[in-house]
Amino acid sequence: MSSQTNTKHKVTVRRLAEMKQAKEKIVCLTAYDASFAQVLEKTGVDVVLVGDSLGMVIQGEETTLPVSVEDMLYHTRCVAKGLKNALLVTDMPFLSFTSEEEAVLNAGLFMKQGGAHMVKLEGGIDQIDTVTALNKNGIPVCAHLGLQPQYVHKIGGYRVQGREADAAQKMLDDALALQNAGADLMLLECVPASLASKITEALDIPVIGIGAGADCDGQILVLYDILDISLGIRPKFSKNFMASASGIEDAIQQYVTAVKNLDFPAVEHVFS
Repeated sequence: MSSQTNTKHKVTVRRLAEMKQAKEKIVCLTAYDASFAQVLEKTGVDVVLVGDSLGMVIQGEETTLPVSVEDMLYHTRCVAKGLKNALLVTDMPFLSFTSEEEAVLNAGLFMKQGGAHMVKLEGGIDQIDTVTALNKNGIPVCAHLGLQPQYVHKIGGYRVQGREADAAQKMLDDALALQNAGADLMLLECVPASLASKITEALDIPVIGIGAGADCDGQILVLYDILDISLGIRPKFSKNFMASASGIEDAIQQYVTAVKNLDFPAVEHVFS
């Protein structure tokens, strides 16, 4: 697929699996409203995530923890109206999946009322039963390992995960277990590039990286970071694409092209 043209066909779970097999990079970005979603669609972004990052970049909170199910449902509905072909993923916010029943109920709302095609949830082997329940009910799941922002107070801040040998092995084991439970997609955040490469090789499902090196099957960033309008400091793994762009659409198109052409992430965006 050319990075200079709009997505010609709907991106589905099956299409993402085909892209992994074909070694075609998957381009993902966050969005929180219909206007930006329309631009992402136009520039050929494959997967759009309504991230609970909206708590920080939209609401001005210090963490993602205050974001509610109602917040996520509202923004998912807005983004869905701007998309035609891209796959729409919605974050399950903090404490919205404390039981299998609650997870199915809330994920169902995001799909039935919000228009999401998939939900994303943080957590390792402890979420196996939840992923199994969602899968049983026909709800596609993106698992999230590595740095998990909803665990920020538990892990003591935003830190690279998986550098120690035992932690790396656990992450690989968790990834395989989540895949076996029915996860359709895996997101790795802030992990050493070598570990992300090993996990990507081991999994049959596509692996999307954010601060996880260039060997992942795809890349995702927070939209406001690449447009250089986020509150606070832009993360090391991100890049300001507005610096060389003529405008917002051009910046997003540069990002799409850079991921597809293997120009992003570069060495300065990677953890060892």
